[in-house]
Amino acid sequence: MKVVLQNLTKIFPSRNKKSHETVVAVSDFSFTIPDGKLIGLLGPSGCGKSTTLYMISGLQKPTSGRIFFGDDDVTELSTENRGIGLVFQNYALYPHMTVKQNILFPLQNLKGKDKMSKEAMLDRAQHAAELVQIESLMDRKPNELSGGQQQRVAIARALVKMPRVLLLDEPLSNLDARLRLQTREEIRRIQTETGITTVFVTHDQEEAMSISDMIVVMREGVVQQIGAPQEVYDDPDNLFVAKFLGTPPINAFSGKVEGGRVFIGPDAALDAPGVPDQDVVVGIRPEGFVLDGNGPLKCRLSNVEVMGRDVSIVSTHEASLNPTIRSIINADRRLDIAQEVVRYALKPHKVFLFQKETERRIRFEVKTDG
Repeated sequence: MKVVLQNLTKIFPSRNKKSHETVVAVSDFSFTIPDGKLIGLLGPSGCGKSTTLYMISGLQKPTSGRIFFGDDDVTELSTENRGIGLVFQNYALYPHMTVKQNILFPLQNLKGKDKMSKEAMLDRAQHAAELVQIESLMDRKPNELSGGQQQRVAIARALVKMPRVLLLDEPLSNLDARLRLQTREEIRRIQTETGITTVFVTHDQEEAMSISDMIVVMREGVVQQIGAPQEVYDDPDNLFVAKFLGTPPINAFSGKVEGGRVFIGPDAALDAPGVPDQDVVVGIRPEGFVLDGNGPLKCRLSNVEVMGRDVSIVSTHEASLNPTIRSIINADRRLDIAQEVVRYALKPHKVFLFQKETERRIRFEVKTDG
């Protein structure tokens, strides 16, 4: 099911009775979610991602704009008539009911032509349980389940209605790190098997990038960038997107362009042909550093952290906007940790320039060998 968001805006009234200033939670959001894809809505707390999800679900009505499921305008349609499955971060299971009863509950409330026989409901519930691999837990109650198992029940309950669109609101936030990894893999598997158009809300960029076909990065109600996860990581439109995506985060420096060269402090670190002279913010991904005894960028070595196949070199630089610089180097490379200065060459495709005032990306031609 294709979902079309057309100039979607949500404005909340002010909570301050004196100021009367409204709060724009989502501003002029237009996007077409392709049929059968998993889309990650990504951003920090308060960016408008959950509000967008609730407007798609019908739990909140947009101040302006339209929502289409396929060719159907569902903007004014109630939640129960939209054909959506909704999973919250707190599971929202009925504690007095068994797993089977929780899964069956949405089907038992169907009326009229949608009403199902008891046998059909049981078959549907069993299939949903098998899909999320909890068929052996059907007679247990929620307090007898782990957090991951409870989340699977919540997903099965959403899937049992065979929804046109599946909406997941921070579904992994209450799980520990290992369960989060396992459950996000399960969500991807289930979505792939069912082919249901899915919207996944999270503030965790690693989650969004690992399972989404496309991500939508939001900030203060405004869409910053939309694209395939790797494309957005490799080609951010602005400094916010560059900072938000990536672990460890991007290293930011105060710099300037003079005569087609990028200076970080006194170091002429890189060529930037065609870029006018100006003050800039230079972003360098941690994997963008190359150890080079004659490299143009000189940093003061602080520490070396061994991470197995990689080494994280922690250093400082007078122009750094981060407290420390983290560069990821292959563990096969040896570094004398007694030295005070470490020198780097830079991978041009891992270096981004941003306008100092607007933080918009400044693109320049990256020369590659050969």
